[in-house]
Amino acid sequence: MSTIQEFLAQNEKKELLRFSTCGSIDDGKSTLIGRLLHDSKNVYEDQLASVKNSSREKTSDEKIDFALITDGLKAEREQMITIDVAYRYFSTPKRKFIIADTPGHVQYTRNMATGASTANLAILLIDARNGISDQTRRHAFIVSLLGVPHIVVAVNKMDAVDYSEKVYNEIKEGFEAFSHKLKIVDIRFVPISALKGDNVVSRSARMPWYDGESLLELLETIYIGSDRNLVDLRFPVQYVIRPDMSYRGYAGTVTSGVIRKGDEVLALPSMKSSRVKSITTFDGEIEEACAPMSVAVTLEDELDISRGEMLVHPHNVPQVSKHLDAMLVWMGDEPLDPGKSYFIKHTTQVGRVRVDQIRYKVDINTLSRTSDMSGLVLNEIGRVALTSFRPLFCDSYTKNRGTGCFVLIDTISNATVAAGMILDREPESQMPVRMTRGKPGAEMHHREGRIALPARMERYGQKPATIWITGLVASGKTDVAYALERKLFDLGGTAVVLDGENVRMGLSSELDFSPEGRAEHLRRVSEMARMLNDAGLLVICAFVSPTAFIREQASEIIGKDRYQEIHLDAPVEWCETRDQSGLYRRARAGDVDNLAGINAPYEKPQHPALRIEADKTGAEPAADLIVAHLRKTCIFPYVPDRT
Repeated sequence: MSTIQEFLAQNEKKELLRFSTCGSIDDGKSTLIGRLLHDSKNVYEDQLASVKNSSREKTSDEKIDFALITDGLKAEREQMITIDVAYRYFSTPKRKFIIADTPGHVQYTRNMATGASTANLAILLIDARNGISDQTRRHAFIVSLLGVPHIVVAVNKMDAVDYSEKVYNEIKEGFEAFSHKLKIVDIRFVPISALKGDNVVSRSARMPWYDGESLLELLETIYIGSDRNLVDLRFPVQYVIRPDMSYRGYAGTVTSGVIRKGDEVLALPSMKSSRVKSITTFDGEIEEACAPMSVAVTLEDELDISRGEMLVHPHNVPQVSKHLDAMLVWMGDEPLDPGKSYFIKHTTQVGRVRVDQIRYKVDINTLSRTSDMSGLVLNEIGRVALTSFRPLFCDSYTKNRGTGCFVLIDTISNATVAAGMILDREPESQMPVRMTRGKPGAEMHHREGRIALPARMERYGQKPATIWITGLVASGKTDVAYALERKLFDLGGTAVVLDGENVRMGLSSELDFSPEGRAEHLRRVSEMARMLNDAGLLVICAFVSPTAFIREQASEIIGKDRYQEIHLDAPVEWCETRDQSGLYRRARAGDVDNLAGINAPYEKPQHPALRIEADKTGAEPAADLIVAHLRKTCIFPYVPDRT
């Protein structure tokens, strides 16, 4: 008996790792978990016998379908897909594990987000035959958004590509390039075959070129000690225990930080303080508690504290606000309705919120902001502004996952419709502003002239287009623009340059540099470029236009078939050495706000028509490259088809 008790006590002290599996449908997630459980001797004999019987019914042979170990729903077995999140527990001599096997089908992305929300680590599977898919990118982004600190990219089905090192390296390099845009602390790679068991529990002799650890070895050794926030005490009160007049205990789970007997604590929102008198668990009184322990705390003073309120240290207080910025993963079947009231479940508090604005959506493939501000639909991700009907005690999600997350609930159906991650609020100067065309409610009319566009194209020998040159301040946009104009003129072309300085001196002379002023400035530029294109001219625009959102709107006004985006790519340090205006120096001193590359973001175009390394290419050679591009695309010169 003592041996069993010692074993149980030793097992209780093992470190617990929560991990989830994610990736595209049929990448082998359930098979991997089944293989992991089977080969690590964590499947009971009766369960294994049941799986063998089910496997024989499906395939009429003795091979085990490892996916059946986790796919427990009848619909899952019939359709051979994972629908719901399957949780499994197992242990090895080194660690305890809780697995969340999540669905890969795009329809069940919301289930995947649920499974990954509490994970320390995510195993992202990629089918070696198919490489990186849209769903792979979507899951990687969600994992990053949820703040999962560790990712193991498992390139599965290596047996189907003859264990090719070349295929593995190509997938690894492709994912590394994509992951540079994600905020992930730790990424590991391992080539595996879940079906054959290669590199799952033991290292495989069939891939001698891989000298890393097996998947289980990674899971057993990856360091997670620093993943928990032990600095910021956040103790949301879940229940007040009052068995008699002599005892008042505040029960709850320590979300983060450490609470000790004798600590001075502050109650929110009353802002009244006291000291911790005792900390009690099911097993008795303890001196201190840390996340994620469930305890009852008594104080030296009787404070009126109820469910939803919070105990913190006086010198370390969370944000107390009704106004939040958050990233939402929309899970509802009905689209998000801006202005509608929803229930919000945040820590132990339930209240109401209103969605004031959708600031932007995220394009999963490029991770850029899109110009579509319509309501979020199922599986879409976007940044929103919320107003709570009463103050919330919260931190940004990157600082504290426990107080930085919430869910939205439909007030009529009580269905969970969104998972949210609270963000540090950006200055309004960095929020995207939509270009407004015409007066609200006014219809846009475009009157045709007496000269048809084909006749203009034949006269000028060119197709009308707008060459939109974007880049950081002092990257050489204006120099390239005028060099291009000269070259086109010398070749018989007809072009005009619009740059920030000449437009600001005239057309936009009354506009300031506020977000609204800048949006209106670029709207006027875009409208002018469109009209000049209608007249058959080539238009060369040189503007920083730092976000994909603003450039997308410009292309919509001008016309996507005419919009040619040229990116002058250069390191900000190089641009800074060329700056004659002093903007960089003033921005670093704090005298200038919202300078792209310094105190505001610059989103590089993901798929420009042409990308030029400005720090390695002078204005004249850069203009030559653009002329070559115009020739290649038949924009200039234009040769009419006489047939």
